[in-house]
Amino acid sequence: MTNADLTEQYQHNLLGVFGTPQSVLTKGKGAHVWDADGNKYLDLLGGIAVNALGHAHPAWVKAVTEQAATLAHVSNFFATEPQIKLAHKILELAQAPEGSRVFFTNSGTEANEAAFKLARRNAGTPEKPRTRILALKNSFHGRTMGALSLTWKEAYRAPFEPLPGGVEFIEAGNILALKNALDDTVQALFVEPIQGEAGVVELPEGYLEAARELTRDAGALLIVDEVQTGIGRTGQWFASSSVTPDAMTLAKGLGGGFPIGALVTFGDANSHLLTAGQHGTTFGGNPLAAAAALATLTTIEQDGLVDHAQQLGKWITAELEQLDFVTSVHGRGLLIGFDLDLEASAAVVTAALEHGFIVNAPTPRTVRLAPPLILTQDEAQTFITELPTIYRRATANLSAPAPASTTAESK
Repeated sequence: MTNADLTEQYQHNLLGVFGTPQSVLTKGKGAHVWDADGNKYLDLLGGIAVNALGHAHPAWVKAVTEQAATLAHVSNFFATEPQIKLAHKILELAQAPEGSRVFFTNSGTEANEAAFKLARRNAGTPEKPRTRILALKNSFHGRTMGALSLTWKEAYRAPFEPLPGGVEFIEAGNILALKNALDDTVQALFVEPIQGEAGVVELPEGYLEAARELTRDAGALLIVDEVQTGIGRTGQWFASSSVTPDAMTLAKGLGGGFPIGALVTFGDANSHLLTAGQHGTTFGGNPLAAAAALATLTTIEQDGLVDHAQQLGKWITAELEQLDFVTSVHGRGLLIGFDLDLEASAAVVTAALEHGFIVNAPTPRTVRLAPPLILTQDEAQTFITELPTIYRRATANLSAPAPASTTAESK
């Protein structure tokens, strides 16, 4: 069947929350995917920072295949070896102190839901209750009700109000605003080290360290959302590695394409805020997902992909900065946003697809790149070479409708 046939069936059968898909993809290999018409694309979005190993990586396929043929799912009345090994590996990579723990979920938004409940458990005393949670303006923590209440964008929030209460938004990166908002009524501060949905915007240097000190002094939890930035994406295993938070959420790159997320609690006290029966999941961290994640982490480590992400990210950034229509480049490693001199990012996404490249537009002027960590410099060069032509084509057709899915991010 053709792209057009399958798209028509999609629109007839699937709920329209993602709008019209840009194409119907049928297979992938390495950093490339193909659609139903046989067109080949260089995937510079990686399923929005998910496909850390690209598509059909042999180590990932082998791990999933062998685990599926062995034991795919059990209830959480039982433990499995892949689940235990994965938790140990995550704590090791995070250099988490003794007493730290992991809770597995199916996605990033579910990890943030668990973190939201963890924050609620920092409840203070009957005499001095803690009832407030702080989040940052322009934040994106997911679309389920708790995670949505932590998400800044009004268009996402308004149709579903009233949301869980007690969340207040403060200016991102403003230490004085944080200092003024923190007191003994605050349960937690949620932060993303780099705000991907806002256009790949980094917190200012020193903000995380100040947030760590101020939240500790106020008795509030520091909860870092590394759903998009974690697992080597930024050229470090975790973008917040300069501090030890009270909790961290992970997903996207963790499973290399298999749905899995995690809440990591740091230290014994934080790890005992949620007790037996207070939270749960049916599928989170099942052996199939855990095997996929273990294969992903092992391959990233063995192949030196964290350093590769850092080096290739610097090269791409330097190349983008030389283009006269690019006004700024931001982000770290292989999570890159570049701003255009016109509000043309949606049109660039469309033109790039027509030239065989998958990119994303989180804001009207910003294009986001989050390619597989296995992307080579030669592959990246093909995009850099084509980008001026793509931009000219895009800006010549600014009246073209924007693809709805360019802003339909989820965690």
